[in-house]
Amino acid sequence: MRVVVTGGFGFIGSSFVNYLDSLGHEVLIVDKITYAANVDNVYGANNTILAVEKDICDVTEEDLGDYEYLVNFAAESHVDNSIKDGRPFVRSNVEGTFNLLELARKNSNLKKFVQISTDEVYGDMDDYGKDVLADESFPLIGSSYYSSTKASADLLVQSAGRTYQLPYLITRTCNNYGVNQNKEKFLPTVFNCIKNDIEIPIYGDGGQIREWIWVEDNVEILYNLMLNNEGISNIGTGERWMNKELIQLIADILNKDVKFKFVKDRLGHDRRYGLKTTSNHKFKTIEEYLKEQLCEL
Repeated sequence: MRVVVTGGFGFIGSSFVNYLDSLGHEVLIVDKITYAANVDNVYGANNTILAVEKDICDVTEEDLGDYEYLVNFAAESHVDNSIKDGRPFVRSNVEGTFNLLELARKNSNLKKFVQISTDEVYGDMDDYGKDVLADESFPLIGSSYYSSTKASADLLVQSAGRTYQLPYLITRTCNNYGVNQNKEKFLPTVFNCIKNDIEIPIYGDGGQIREWIWVEDNVEILYNLMLNNEGISNIGTGERWMNKELIQLIADILNKDVKFKFVKDRLGHDRRYGLKTTSNHKFKTIEEYLKEQLCEL
């Protein structure tokens, strides 16, 4: 089968492309190659995968050719950047998704449109009470321009499904980690700071709780959902850490002291994310992953 993967040079997208390639599928990457992308994430393994360097807002039917699946990873995703300027998020996450939907619904060979979403569209779970987890029926609440534009994109996909009978899958995934992740993200930043004795700024009191998944587990589950499911599916592990607990775990693994300072909390910062999921998948834990990485240094 032929799969179009937008944002295929990014962190999660490239892992998905490499997984598809390992299974023998034909892949076309669409990526405008911003700071968050790296062609070596894919081309380091296989230099035969085709790619179109283009913004998803501008891509055309001719660019995509024939395909059975379109998987949209392309997005502006840095929450702090969305607070500083939300306009690029509206363009990429909303207008870009709309353009892809318009192309996909004209494709008579389409088996499924896959929208990669986030657990952040459910908002702060603490607003609902202690230990509440979000299932796929939860309302969408945008706490930042990032999460609100991702929620808007989800609604566009659902409307295309209802109005045009577009077959779709929306996956809402927790925080990913793994190789090739951008150095600005939480785990690489903390790991680098502790390793090099750099002070870590911690938002608020550091008690924010996030759920985590190894990117390779995520893409394997995503692939199976793409082939077998429609509608909305959460992808989570149940492995949840306070930010300050995770910082201490990394320090313990590195056997180093932590230098940190508490800074003013992020505007609109959600306190806790948590997904209600059911899966028989055997997930890798953060501790297992970090110990493996330490052995490779």
